[in-house]
Amino acid sequence: MALLQGKAVVVTGSGHGIGAACAKGVARQGGAVVINDINPARAEATVAEIKAEGGQAVACVADISQWEEAGRLIQTCIDSFGRIDGLVNNAVYYSYGLLSEYDPKGAERSIAVNVVGSFHCTGHAIKPMLAQNSGSIVNVVSGAHLGMVHMGVYGATKGALASMVYTWTLELEGTGVRVNGLSPFAATNDDGAQTYGDAEEAAARQALLPKPENNSFVTEFLLSDLAADVRGQLVRCDGDEIYLYSHPALLLPSVRRERWSAEELGRVFQNEFKDRQVRCGVLGQESLPVDLTGGFWARLAEAEAATVD
Repeated sequence: MALLQGKAVVVTGSGHGIGAACAKGVARQGGAVVINDINPARAEATVAEIKAEGGQAVACVADISQWEEAGRLIQTCIDSFGRIDGLVNNAVYYSYGLLSEYDPKGAERSIAVNVVGSFHCTGHAIKPMLAQNSGSIVNVVSGAHLGMVHMGVYGATKGALASMVYTWTLELEGTGVRVNGLSPFAATNDDGAQTYGDAEEAAARQALLPKPENNSFVTEFLLSDLAADVRGQLVRCDGDEIYLYSHPALLLPSVRRERWSAEELGRVFQNEFKDRQVRCGVLGQESLPVDLTGGFWARLAEAEAATVD
């Protein structure tokens, strides 16, 4: 049996690019999929491609930055296929540029689609998922959230999506609903988006990137029952390599003083913290076991225990 046989999935922003590739992958794995886009022609084209291969798909033209529209999208899945088993928060509006070139309108639209839209769709989808005690949410994040020049706004929105994965995983612990993230690496043909450099530079960058289809298998896995025990993970797909992201964490050990002052903190940065400051940007680090006892962690456990009591 195909991995997603009998499952119904919504993929936002799936009229083209990475979203369309992931939606087609879902259909090839036996899943029924709702194709969402703000462009009717693109949405219908993706539906037609899926149906031509024998898959199940319907289109829903909706602007997910609007609460009611996001609700209509989720309801379309339930009305069409009787349930909703998966949600891929992929829809994106790109806002590129240096901080000195900040465009408030582009930033607002990027936040509205990438961040608010993902909240809206998940806010509508989570209730039926909890009612059936099953479901998989996949947030499409980006390495840009670790810091990339020209991508301050875009990276910030993707950082928000990563944070959603962490928080929602904690909130949904003990339920049948899980949340993870895909960090794709691929060319995209998103039109209407801001970019940097001239058209020739942009085209050259796109030509160097893998095809959108190279990322679909990660989404298929995370939506499937094979990933039943995978929660709160960000999976990076980079050509022929797969990575797990580290989660934000406090660097151990801490530094203690009976009394702190700005001057004393300055001395700590000159000494204990001198070689421990983490660089910005896309970096890799070894996975090491961490002792989560004592210090901050002990105080956190005590505070949580006091709250429960």
